[in-house]
Amino acid sequence: MLDIQLLRSDLDAVVARIETRGFRFDREMFLALEAERKSIQTRTQELQAARNAHAKKIGQAKSRGEDTSALMAESAAVNAEIGAFEQRLADVQARITDFLGGIPNPPHASVPRGDKAEDCVEQRRWGVPRVFEFAVKDHVDVGAGLGGLDFETGAKLAGARFAVMRGALARMHRAIGQFMLDVHTVKHGYTEAYVPYMVSGECANGVSSLAKFKGDLFKIEGRDLYLIPTAEYPVTNFVRGEIVPLEALPLKFVCHTPCFRSEAGASGKDTRGMIRNHQFDKVELVRIEHPESSYRALEELTAHAEEILKQLELPYRVVVLCTGDTGFSAAKTYDIEAWLPGQNTYREISSCSCFEAFQARRMQARFRNEKGKAEPVHTLNGSGLAVGRTLVAIMENFQNADGSVTIPPALRPYMGGIERIAKHG
Repeated sequence: MLDIQLLRSDLDAVVARIETRGFRFDREMFLALEAERKSIQTRTQELQAARNAHAKKIGQAKSRGEDTSALMAESAAVNAEIGAFEQRLADVQARITDFLGGIPNPPHASVPRGDKAEDCVEQRRWGVPRVFEFAVKDHVDVGAGLGGLDFETGAKLAGARFAVMRGALARMHRAIGQFMLDVHTVKHGYTEAYVPYMVSGECANGVSSLAKFKGDLFKIEGRDLYLIPTAEYPVTNFVRGEIVPLEALPLKFVCHTPCFRSEAGASGKDTRGMIRNHQFDKVELVRIEHPESSYRALEELTAHAEEILKQLELPYRVVVLCTGDTGFSAAKTYDIEAWLPGQNTYREISSCSCFEAFQARRMQARFRNEKGKAEPVHTLNGSGLAVGRTLVAIMENFQNADGSVTIPPALRPYMGGIERIAKHG
């Protein structure tokens, strides 16, 4: 949630930053709410001063043995009016909170301005796309040839945008997740976490705006529970309502979960294959940081996600998203895109973001700073990586002319030492 003090201290500058995201800030609404709040607070303070004055008069009258019934009646009337104004103040504060809850995070100054993919800025590339001496297939055709990737059965079981994997492909999908967890825990120092696959509305609203994005989530009927769209939702909420000791920072977690997304806003996009399914696996990296270290942590977290692709020998590129493409809660985001020869393009396989204090303010997640004062932590997360999309990248980049798929050397220990997958393999 946006810090209202930023709006109160420099409204024009903050609004200008927010509106680079394509968001229309309702200035009139904000100024009206602030004017109402100030008016009520002023009147409440006047009434509180009157109550104190009445209390003093009553005390003096009693000490002189005088009748205080008239003064007591006046004091009671003032107290009743104070109660009414305090309720009005609570109501307007709640409306201000609701108003702030719908405002996206102002982008970091380093984020390029723009509202389309072409406005995102490539930072670097790694690896050289393979040159094939045969007609390249996409992962759907590769999987069909192997007999291990089945969308028809997935549709029979649950409808469109679900997949069934069998045999060696299912094993490799499992191996990819295990490999990622081992790299991030052993090499990168993250603590592995296991979490519920559903969260409360309060948890969902802590990491994003539930009111805005409820349509993208699968809700449990009759319960205040939602299937998680990413492990970010439960893991970031580890610190909700907590004050983290300064010496405990940073907190670094890695978590492998299935993820569930309704894709309500993605009708007609990426309907072929495993790129945009309702259910998929992801290994998520979550960090809770001191505000002074959060942008260094973003660079490090992104590098940790990149390391997976390097070890799997998958070419990729990193782009910083423009203001219009940056997610609601993020201040800055790097997308890592793996090369998919079947599509002859780079496609997102990880998104790494710094949220600054935006999520922490929503969750009341704080730490005690060097002076012992509680202030919001900074939160970050990123895919390290999306398991299904990594499988897609391996199938397409390591396919062979005979329809088999070579297993990247880094994965072979997790696959019993086998070097390739063939039909019925």
